[in-house]
Parts: sequence; C-alpha cells; structure tokens
Amino acid sequence: MKRTHIIALVFVAVLVATLTVMLGKGFSRYENFESSYARQGKEFTVVGLLNKDKGIEYNPTKDPNRFSMYVQDDQKVEKLVVVLKAKPRDIERSEKIVVTGKMNGDVFEANDILLKCPSKYKNREKESNGGRTI
Repeated sequence: MKRTHIIALVFVAVLVATLTVMLGKGFSRYENFESSYARQGKEFTVVGLLNKDKGIEYNPTKDPNRFSMYVQDDQKVEKLVVVLKAKPRDIERSEKIVVTGKMNGDVFEANDILLKCPSKYKNREKESNGGRTI
C-alpha cells in the first residue's frame, strides 16, 4: 500500500472514533433518581409525575428563571427538582414531566424540562365513541 492510503485510512479511523464518542455523549438516557448516573454526578434524564399535593414553588419577582417542585419517577422515588428555567405554563395539568440535569446531594438540578400535557383530542375521542375511551 502507498503511504497516502495508509494515512487516509488512519485519518478515517480517527474521524469515525471521534464522531462515535461525540454522538454517544449527546444521547440522553432515561434513568431514575437512584440510577448509577445519579451517583456519578453525570447528566441524565428522568421521566416522572408532578406531586401536586406538595405544589410548585415559584417566585418570579425574586428569580424568574428558577422554580422547584417534587417529582416521582417510575420507581416511585420522589425528589425535589429545582429547574433553572422559567416555569412553564400549565405545568400543573401535565401528565408527565421530563427533566434533564444532575443530582446535587439529595436535590435534582434540572437545566431542561419538557411536559407531556393532556391531549386536546381526548374529549373528542370520548364523544365520538359514545363516552368510551379507546
């Protein structure tokens, strides 16, 4: 083989390895609050339910980009979640909450939040099926 072919193959191998590592870090995995990622201090994503009994603490005059709430994950573990963003509208009506962040002691500090809100089509489905859900 020519020297240029060998150099090109090495370059392609390094490029593929670099892209694999970079893309692997970009994909978040759904975990729970007690996962190995939580113990390592790495960023991870949790899907859970808002504990509406404990409510949401939000003071926009003090800090409009910070609010806290209690979220219960799929393993029934509940943690205080501090979100470093403005409080989303209608968060109390959400079915599920997806938060991405890190554990800091016993508190989950989230830098991103997504809501799964009730579908506006649910009532229409019930009406079209005579009150039965599909």
